[in-house]
Amino acid sequence: MKNRIAAAMTVTVLCTSLLAGCGDRKIAAPPAPPPPEVGFLVIAPKAVGLSVELPGRTSPYRVAEVRPQVGGILQKRLFTEGADVAAGAPLYQIDPATYRATLSGARAQLASAEAQAANTRVIADRAEKLFAQKLISQQDHDNALTTSRRTAADVGVAKAAVEAAEINLAYTTVRSPIAGSASRSKVTEGALMKALQDDAITTVQQLDPIYVDLTQSSADLLKLQRDVAAGRLKAAGAQPRVTLTLEDGSVYSQPGTLQFAETVVDRGTGSVLMRAMFPNPKHELLPGMYVRAKVVQGTAEQALLVPQGGVSRNAKGEAVVLLVDESGSVTDQVIRTGRVVDNQWLVMDGLKGGERVIVEGLQKAKPGMKVRAVPVKQD
Repeated sequence: MKNRIAAAMTVTVLCTSLLAGCGDRKIAAPPAPPPPEVGFLVIAPKAVGLSVELPGRTSPYRVAEVRPQVGGILQKRLFTEGADVAAGAPLYQIDPATYRATLSGARAQLASAEAQAANTRVIADRAEKLFAQKLISQQDHDNALTTSRRTAADVGVAKAAVEAAEINLAYTTVRSPIAGSASRSKVTEGALMKALQDDAITTVQQLDPIYVDLTQSSADLLKLQRDVAAGRLKAAGAQPRVTLTLEDGSVYSQPGTLQFAETVVDRGTGSVLMRAMFPNPKHELLPGMYVRAKVVQGTAEQALLVPQGGVSRNAKGEAVVLLVDESGSVTDQVIRTGRVVDNQWLVMDGLKGGERVIVEGLQKAKPGMKVRAVPVKQD
């Protein structure tokens, strides 16, 4: 029993000694974490071309609806449907027989009138000499001159009839008024043509160059005019450059130019029609195609741009950026943004050149904290 009590006392002494030794040691505090690393861009003003993307549709440069100018039976179609035709190229042949006969009759009438005029001219010359010798009366003299002048006028009438007959005969060959692509024919051989009929027999469209009709809201156009007037934007010039994106998302290879803008606002849509012109040598653009056009509106000479990833929104919905100074202190700044330019916000107010905006590691930075800021390479 005494041995057990002695052993217990020994264990107690050992534990007390261990606890006393542990109490003499000091527990070290963990080291402070390093400041988080963020990437920043130094905002610098630069000249930036500003553009707007507008919806539009293509339309032919010129359209000619072909109609016969004389009547008759259609003998032959002289073109291939869908093919290109030159200006003045024959498209149809109307039976010319009656028009040839009319021309022959008009030429015969002209010959008769010329013969009559030659005869009366000789008589008038003779009467002039006889009157000078006082061998004929004044009345006979005047009659001879009047007859000569009348027959000369008859020659003019006969010449006009010949010219009209030649024109009508030429019109029996229906020609293309412009160069372009011919559409399908709406008549076949044997059809009865009427002069200046209401229905066109085919259509020729010039597709190179080609127009693109665009629409822009009058509010956007008014804002653009005010920016130019205030000096915030330098106008793009008389014919701004335009690029096209096609229905399949591809970019059309040929740039175009803006030709004009209407001076009337559509009451139904509140938009203004603008027209651009594009070269179309391969006829890739066809009338009626839906496209999106990027129109260069002008240049902002002192534009400030911030990557979209560097802009967030506060509880009020305002655009906010985080700034970092040389010492690594973070502050927030409310800005006013405009349009997007190549995945960057155009800053209208709230920033100035030389400020350092955090664009990487935003989730690590908070206003008032210290960070390790490293510059980000800008594309």
